[in-house]
Amino acid sequence: MFQNILLPTDGSDQSLRAARLGIALAKQVGARVHGYHVSAPLAAVACFSDLIRHAADDYRDEAIHRAKQRLEAIHALASEADVPFDGDCTFDHRPYTAIVGAARQYGCDLIVMGTHGRTGLDRLVLGGETSKVLSCADIPVLVCH
Repeated sequence: MFQNILLPTDGSDQSLRAARLGIALAKQVGARVHGYHVSAPLAAVACFSDLIRHAADDYRDEAIHRAKQRLEAIHALASEADVPFDGDCTFDHRPYTAIVGAARQYGCDLIVMGTHGRTGLDRLVLGGETSKVLSCADIPVLVCH
């Protein structure tokens, strides 16, 4: 049935719930899971002063650190269920295109994700990504509420 399942995460309760479901499904069908985190890049500015450049470097380092923590949470769940796992993170202004691209890159035959992500400013950046993935993916997408 399914052999490679992509589990996009933003660290929200919804995405962790979806990851748990995806891992349970993977265990039942003998699939591997791929955790994936997309961070919004810091807006580019034409002329960077040293101060802005350092702020951008700090932002990138912190975003990578957060992504690794979120992927580690999924890795722990997969390890506990004895499900093969790998994970990756990237920066993209359009998370849905990165998610669909990652599914293709990893040869995934299913994407399992939450109905919505975080709230506040991050939701403005990431809001609606699930519906965009549903529209653009050429493989099944299991949406968890």
